[in-house]
Parts: sequence; C-alpha cells; structure tokens
Amino acid sequence: MDLYMMNCELLATCSALGYLEGDTYHKEPDCLESVKDLIRYLRHEDDTRDVRQQLGAAQILQSDLLPILIQHRQDKPLFDAVIRLMVNLTQPALLCFGSVPKEPSFRHHFLQVLAYLQAYKEAFASEKAFGVLSETLYELLQLGWEERQEEDNLLIERILLLVRNILHVPADLDQEKRIDDDASVHDQLLWAVHLSGLDDLLLFLASSPAEQQWSLHVLEIVSLMFRDQNPEQLAGVGQGRLAQERSTDVAELEVLRQREMAEKKTRALQRGNRHSRFGGSYIVQGLKSIGERDLIFHKGLHNLQNYSSDLGKQPRRVPKRRQAARELSVQRRSALNVRLFLRDFCSEFLENCYNRLMGSVKDHLLREKAQQHDETYYMWALAFFMAFNRAASFRPGLVSETLSVRTFHFIEQNLTNYYEMMLTDRKEAASWARRMHLALKAYQELLATVNEMDMSPDEAVRESSRIIKNNIFYVMEYRELFLALFRKFDERCQPRSFLRDLVETTHLFLKMLERFCRSRGNLVVQNKRKKRKKKKKVLDRPVAPGNVPASAGELEAVWPSLAEQLQCCAQDPELSLDSVVPFDAASEVPVEEQRAEAMVRIQDCLLAGQAPQALTLLRSAREVWPEGDVFGSQDISAEEELQLLKQILCAPLPRQQGPEERGAEEEDEEEEDEEEELQAVQVSEKEFNFPDYLKRFASSAVVRAYVLLLRGYRQNGAHTNHCVVKMLHRLAHDLKMDALLFQLSLFCLFNRLLSDPAAGAYTELVTFAKYILGKFFALAAVNQKAFVELLFWKNTAVVREMAEGYGSLDGGSSSRKPPMWTPEEEAQLQELYLAHKDVEGQDVVDVILAHLKTPRTRKQVIHQLVRLGLADSVKDFQRKGTHIVLWTEDQELELQRLFEEFQDSDDVLGHIMKNITARRSRARIVDKLLALGLVAERRELYKKRRKKLAPSSLLKGEESQKDFCQEDLEEEENLPEEESDEDEEKEEDSEADKAECSPVLSAETLGQSLSQEGFSAPLLWLQNCLMRVADDREEDGCSQPVPLVPLTEENEEAMENEQFQQLLRKLGVRPPASGQETFWRIPAKLSPTQLRRVAASLSQPEEKLQPGPEPEVPGEQGPEEEHQKEHRSQALRALVLARKKRAGLVSPEEEGAAGEKEQLKMAPRKRQLLDSDEEQEKDEGRSKAPESRAPEIQKKKRFQIEDEDESD
Repeated sequence: MDLYMMNCELLATCSALGYLEGDTYHKEPDCLESVKDLIRYLRHEDDTRDVRQQLGAAQILQSDLLPILIQHRQDKPLFDAVIRLMVNLTQPALLCFGSVPKEPSFRHHFLQVLAYLQAYKEAFASEKAFGVLSETLYELLQLGWEERQEEDNLLIERILLLVRNILHVPADLDQEKRIDDDASVHDQLLWAVHLSGLDDLLLFLASSPAEQQWSLHVLEIVSLMFRDQNPEQLAGVGQGRLAQERSTDVAELEVLRQREMAEKKTRALQRGNRHSRFGGSYIVQGLKSIGERDLIFHKGLHNLQNYSSDLGKQPRRVPKRRQAARELSVQRRSALNVRLFLRDFCSEFLENCYNRLMGSVKDHLLREKAQQHDETYYMWALAFFMAFNRAASFRPGLVSETLSVRTFHFIEQNLTNYYEMMLTDRKEAASWARRMHLALKAYQELLATVNEMDMSPDEAVRESSRIIKNNIFYVMEYRELFLALFRKFDERCQPRSFLRDLVETTHLFLKMLERFCRSRGNLVVQNKRKKRKKKKKVLDRPVAPGNVPASAGELEAVWPSLAEQLQCCAQDPELSLDSVVPFDAASEVPVEEQRAEAMVRIQDCLLAGQAPQALTLLRSAREVWPEGDVFGSQDISAEEELQLLKQILCAPLPRQQGPEERGAEEEDEEEEDEEEELQAVQVSEKEFNFPDYLKRFASSAVVRAYVLLLRGYRQNGAHTNHCVVKMLHRLAHDLKMDALLFQLSLFCLFNRLLSDPAAGAYTELVTFAKYILGKFFALAAVNQKAFVELLFWKNTAVVREMAEGYGSLDGGSSSRKPPMWTPEEEAQLQELYLAHKDVEGQDVVDVILAHLKTPRTRKQVIHQLVRLGLADSVKDFQRKGTHIVLWTEDQELELQRLFEEFQDSDDVLGHIMKNITARRSRARIVDKLLALGLVAERRELYKKRRKKLAPSSLLKGEESQKDFCQEDLEEEENLPEEESDEDEEKEEDSEADKAECSPVLSAETLGQSLSQEGFSAPLLWLQNCLMRVADDREEDGCSQPVPLVPLTEENEEAMENEQFQQLLRKLGVRPPASGQETFWRIPAKLSPTQLRRVAASLSQPEEKLQPGPEPEVPGEQGPEEEHQKEHRSQALRALVLARKKRAGLVSPEEEGAAGEKEQLKMAPRKRQLLDSDEEQEKDEGRSKAPESRAPEIQKKKRFQIEDEDESD
C-alpha cells in the first residue's frame, strides 16, 4: 500500500510523532497524544485491518516507535504508550482475522498484514531494542510485591506479550532462503535476546515462587524460542560427531551415490547414434491399444519396461477437500553459536525451573485459570525437555514433576478429547489434528522416558518404572488408544508426520508391553465391556410349546372335559374379574388393537386346561371391548358363553413368533421396533494375552495406514521403516495372517522397492517384500482366486477363507439360514394368498403364517410373495395403523356431530368408534377431537367406570346424603309418582345412582375436613360461583368454560391448597392447562342442574346446621343421637326442596304437599333451635331445681346460625 494513499488524519497523526535526524530521534510536543490517537485508530479499524496496513506500509514501527523506545526510555508515560501501541501492532495475524480467510480479497489482506509483521520481526533483531526491554523488566522485577503498583504489573505483562508477539511471527522461507547452520532472522532474534540478558530474566521468572502469575507467559515464550529445534540434535551440540551420526551420514551418501550411478547407466543405454524415430517400431503382443489391435511401440526396447498407458496424460486434479494435509512445522539446524546458547538455556531450565514451572502451569490448567488451548504449550514443553533430558544425560529427577501416572492420564484425556473433537467439528478438524499431534508427541516421550528408566543402573529408578508400567498396562484406555487413532486416521486432516509418530509410538508401546509380559509371566489387566440389556415388549410373548393349536379332532376330544370345568366355574359366585386385565396398559399398541392378543390368551388358557382363567379373561374382555359383541353381548347366557369359548378354542388365530423363529429373523431384519438395547459398562479383570491383543491390529484400516507410510520409504528414517516392517511382520509371521497383506497397491510398492537402484540400503524392507511375495505365489498355486483378492482390502474372515477354502466359515452359521422354498410350499403359499387376500378385517400374512407347515417369518413370506409376482411391493403388506390418513371436511363434521350426540354417555369414544363411517384408530380420533377443540384434555374421553360402594364404607352422616342423591336423581329424570314404579326404577338404576353419588359423597367428606381446617369462607365463595354460573347458563342457554378467579388472599391460598384442589377435581372443575392457562375452570359440559347439585353438596356447616361439640353422658346417647339424626334428615330435605324450587324442578302440588309435611315435622324442633342460650339455661335451671340433690353433669348445646338480617 502506497504511503500517499494513507488517510489524512492518520498521516497527520504519524507526522506529529517526531522525526529522525541521523541516529537521534527528535520527538514532537504532541508525541504522547499522537501515540494515543494511533491506539484509538487501531481500536476502530474495519475488517480489512486498514489502519494496521497503512501503518505497516508507512513503516511507523521501524522509523518512529523503535527509536522512541530506545532513546526516550526516561519518559515513562510515553514509554508505556509506545509499548501498548507495539503490542497492538505486532499481534498475530490469526488473532486479527480470527482464522486464515478463504475469500481471495480477505486472504490478500491477511498476507499483507503477515508481510508487515515479518518486517517488524527483522527490525527487532537488534541488541538495543531488547536491551531496553531487558533493563526495564529488570528494574520492575527488583521491586517487591508490596512496592509494585498495578501499572508496573501491566507493564511487565505488556513487555512479555511484545516479546511473545515478535517471536510468534513465522519465517518467510521463500524470501530468506537460509540453509542449515546459517543464521536466519529468528536466529538473529534469539541471539539479540541472549546478548540483552533477557534469557536470564526468563529463567528467573520461571524459577521464582513469587512470580507464578507469569508462568504461562514464560512457557509460551520458551516454546516459541525452540520452535524449529530438534531436542536430540540440540543435546549433542559441542560434543563432536557421534559414531551413530557418522554411520547414518555415510549410509545416506551411499544411497545417493548408488542412485546417481544407476541414472548414469540408464542415460548411457538410452543414448543412441540415430534419431529416436529411426530406432524401429515394435508390436507388443497381448497389450491392446485404443482399438482391438495390439499396441505399436515406437521407441527402443530398452524403454519398454518404463512404458505406461498414462504417459502423456494430464494428471487428474485432486480437490482441495481431498488433498493430503501439509506439514506446518519445519525443523532446521541453526547457527552453531545460537545452538550452543539454546543448549545451555535448556540445561539451566531443566535444573532450576522445569519442575516448578510445570507444576505451576498444571495447577493453572486444572483450576481453569488459563486461556483456551493453553494446555498445548504444556504438552510441547513436556515432550521437548524430556527428550532433551533423555538425549543429553538422562537424570529422571530433573523431570520428576511430569513423570507420573497422573501425567499419563492428563495426556490421554486431552488426546481423546482432541480425537473426538476432530471427528465432530469438521470445520476445525485440521486445528484439532495439530493439537492431537502435540498430545501424541508428549505421550510418546513419556513412554520413551519410562523405557529409558528400565535401563538405569539405579534399582529405585527401575522400580519406579515398573510401577508406572504396571499402572499403564492395567488400564484399558491406554491399550485401546492406538487402535482408535489408527482406525480414524484421515490424511486430509492429519499430516504424514502424525502418522510417523503414531507408528513409532505404537512400536515402542508394543515392545514395552511384550517385554513386560515376558518378565511377569502373567499379567492381570482391566477389562471393560458394554453389557447389553434387551427390553422386549410385553406383547411379544412367545407361545409355549405345549400350547400350539392341535388338529380339529384333538380339540374335539379335549372339549368335553373343558366344558364341565367351565359350567362349574360359571355357577361359582366367587369368580372375580378384578385380578385379570385383558390388555397391557403400558404397551404402545392402542387398547383397541389388543383384542386379537386377548383372544390368543383365552385360547392358550383353554389349551392349557385352565378353564377359570379363560372364563375370567373372556368376561373381562367383554367389559373392555363391548363393541361388536366380539366377546359376547352383555346379557349372554351360560350356554352361549360355552359355545363362544368352543369357537375360540377351534379358531386358527394368528400368533406371535417363537424364540426359534426370532433367532432366524435376526439375520434378515433389524429389530429396532421390537427391542431396546440398554448399554452399561461392566468392569472386570482378566489375564492379559499378548497375541490376542496383537490380533486387534489385524484390520484393513491399520494395514492401510502402515502401507501409506511405507510409500515414502525414501523420505522415512531408518527407524521409521523398521517400525513399519516390524508391525507388518508381526501380522504376517506371528499371527499367520500373511494374506492380510495381499493387496495390489502394496505389491506395486514392493515392485518399486525391488527395482530401486539403492535397494541395498533397505535390506530389511527387501527381505520382507520377498517373504510376502513368496507366500502369495505359494497360495496362488492352490487358490486361483488369490489374484482377484489382490484388488480388495481384507479382514480376518476373508484371510481365513483364502487359506482354508471358501465357505469354511459357514458351517457354524448354516443352521441359522432360512430354509429354501420347495415347489409344494410355493403352491401352498399361492393358494393361501389367493383364498384370503380379499377377506376384510384380517391380515393376510398372519393367516398364511398360521396355516403354513414350515415355520416362516413374516418378512420371508412377504418377500416370497413379491418374488412369485403375487404382490407388487413389500409396502403392500404394511401393518394397519402405519399410514397417516388426512381427515376430510365431511369426516370432521361427522366426528363433531357424533361427539355432540354421545358427549353425555358413559363411553363417548366407544360410541364414536362404533358409529363413525371412516374407520380410525382410537389415538387418531382422540388427537382429532383435541385439535378441533371439542375436548380440552384426554381424560374427558375416558370411559366412566361404575363402582359399587359397600354399606360399611359409608359414614353415619352420609346415609341422609345418599337419600338426598337418589331423590334428586329421581326427580331430575321425571320419574312417575307411583311408589311401585319408583321402586322398580330404583332397583334397576341403583348402580348408576351410586356411581353418580360417589363423587358427591367424597366431595362432602372433603368439604367437612376443609371447613374444620378453616376454609369456610373459600367454600362459601366456591358455592356462590357455582350457583352464579348455573343461573347464567340457564338464562343464556349456552355453556362455556368459566374460570375461577380468586380476588382475595384467603381464596388464593385455598386455591393453592392440595386438599382444596382435590375437592375441585371431585366436583368436576378442570385444572389449568400446562403453559396455556392460569386459573381453574368450570367446564362447559356441566349443566345448571349438575352445578346446583354440586353446590348443594358444599353446604357444610352453615346450611346443614351442624351442632357444636358437646360432652357425652353415659347411658343417654341413644335417644339424643336418634333425635339429631332425625333433625339432620329433615333439614336436608327442606334444603333440597328449596334448591329444586329455585331450579324449577318441582311442581306446585309437590311443593305444597312437601311443605305441609315438613312444617309439621320441623315446627317443634325449629322453635327449640331458635331459642337463645340464656333461655336454654333458664329452662335447664328450672327442670333441674327439684333434682339438685343428684350430682349430674350438666349438658349445654350451642348451635351456629347465620342470619342475613342480623349481619346487616
């Protein structure tokens, strides 16, 4: 970006900073304010980071900020502001943009900001800049914690962040073009850090217990300092070239020399005296060209072996989403002086800082005091410094903080978490893969350190190693980790270096585990397996073998004995229906569709000779399903009942499959709807078997990953190739699964290896390739299909079949395969299908299953029908109720009419299902009634059960209430006045009357208890509401739900009381719908007469005139109780008459007759009730005066009477 394209205000602000004259920088008077303005501009930049780009193009940091930092350090406010501005300008580009942009325009801005950051890093590579930072940091650290201010802590943090930002800038390899042992920009920066003494301050911060708050900052800076370094190479700096390194270099040079000589020889053979067109043309027999003719080769014969049909073709472009992941970390060898400085820094860090710093960082991570993903720096430091300690002079005490089982658990937990996130968060899979690679490196170094401890001469160190290995090998998660990583390896997200480290770590783990098993003899390990519990439906009861229906002759022979038992049971009055339920209430199948299962249960009972159970089931099913008289009518006689049971016994009913049939069907279909699998982890212990564990790696996914790494055998190190060959040799030789490696891509790799001029350097690989090829050709001589098997990756079952013969594994499972259909069975199937396909009301497949001689599953029958051409598709045989059929407008109107017709009956839903034209399931009709708003809840459609109340269960005070209910119902139904007719009607409808009176009786009991608890006022309010709603409905002629809105605090408390809510439910008041309503509602289905009757049941203390407590007198309770009882019944009759008069249910003649009768009966008692307490005391005094000599207990009665006139 050109300087002249800068914003005017930004350009003026930069000009007001000052100017550089020679080596001296002259600041302007407004320099501090200009720096603050630049910070403000950066805070308000746009998404393209325009301000940052303009300042980078103007080189403000190089020409102004660095000179101010170096020359004007004494101006503390200006120094602090410049540090703040530098921290902002040098922050990583990834933080500025969030991630690497994918859009070309934003990606251009990202690369531009990255280029400016690289220029800043090069400008900072000077001793003066880091010298000023080091001196300032030293002065701040000299202050004690009591003298250090908040501004000082902020300045320390900003200096550390500035150093972190500068070190974080990636190197531009294309521009620098540095080779090994040359000083790159990063090396120059590290050397400036060393000369300024900043490295000593970092060591002090890492080792000081008082500076633990900077632990993560220091660890991040240290990780950036050693970003490009190899710990093993760094540990050997200054000790001369080792013999191993020299032999490695000689081997590499020998490989290069052999390849060069082979290329020279090839070029000499290709060099000819004549032009290539005159070298002759040849016909290659057996190799077809584009047409049907043989291929014509126009070059010399020495080029024929290099011929390929792909020559001259344009290579196929691989999409970006399928390209292999690139290597991001590049290791290089820095200049010698820099490496020596870094080696000394590592040694001092290990001796003085490692254990304390890693403990502090671990504490920050566990207590979640760190930022997100800061654990990656912990894992990097663990892997780097433990490798350095192992390569330099192995001293386990220097890394004791991270050498424990807890560290293994921490690394394994993070590795598993990264693995799961890589599989779920596909957009950031590459980032999760990089973090997983860091965790794997840390895990590899932990294993290598423990392995090194085994070779220590100190017995205590070897014992510690044994304890750690015992814990690691015992836990199942550590053993299963490598298998999971191999199976989910994805080269699109994980680079080749991750696969190399995974192979090497697996090799080390297996070697340690094998050696540990040999030394121990037997190893007990933890085993976890998922225990599967199958929860089957209750409806899928298998039929007992003894209950299979026999022939008609056998059934006729069994029937006489059953008939005798059934006749005896029919005459037994003690036969109870309460203990038998003919349906499964917990099943997902609607009750209406369980009739067939109930019929099968009745037949099973008859076949088993259980006559009482069969008769009880039949009668219970008759009550549940009265529609259509399937189980007989309600007034069925005993003879008809016996005939019905005989028909059920002889009927060919469709049955559920037995366990044997189910076992065969599991091969064909998934039983997701039949059973639910509940998995529970079961932990146990078992003896470890190393070959069995090794067999877990015998899978195509693992072999494919190893072959992928082996393709780059030229770039791999000798140790990496050894690890690959060792694992493949374990599978092929130790497990006898050499056929697992019979794959064409691997054989092509072997061909390239054997034809390599430098094959002598890969002796181990060549030997293994010849071994596998020899095994293959030996098998191909016996099994000609082995050549075809080369095209596919194989599992262990296919490998065994290739060696032992195809079909050798089917012997154990052949019995589970369904038998073939014979021509006779096909003819029977066709005959049964044609005979029953047009019969309505039955499932044709179930009928066929019941008549087939050979047991078959439903799916087998359906597929055979489709194969024979009798049906078009499997979908033609779907069970009833699986399709969702839409309701038409006429059907909705019909449903609404039927609901209005039968809404007052006992079984609303049953009558609707019986009379509706379009057959629907019970659940569909209920859902439609709710959708139309005809009912508010499902409970309103429940069938009303008739309950018989025993006389002993009634209270003494409820006998008059029973008479009240019966009389009320008789008058409401306009019964005749003749006593004989009334008695007959009462006898016929006694059960119905009692059933309707039962809620009133329970409501009366609840009302009495609530009145005694102090809810008299809310009960009176509820009674008035019911009476008011009854009057309104009688006047308007229409009914709507009316909410009960409590306006006083006392009524609100009553509405929240559980007992009061129970009373409301007994009275028929509907609770508020969840999430939609707030108040209880009086439903619209209650008529004015029912409302007044319910309101009358609430007249507890006021209108029923209950007497107060009185002392009991021995021997005188009988007459008094009878008197009270008579008075109670008279008061109730008078109250009922008043209520009915108000409701208009009583004729004038009845009112007059009843009034005279009540006046005659109530007159004397009424006068007694209206007497005051004083008069009663006087009367008692007069009557007791002559008898004062006899000591008796005085009785005093009090009555609670409310009079509206007196209250006024």
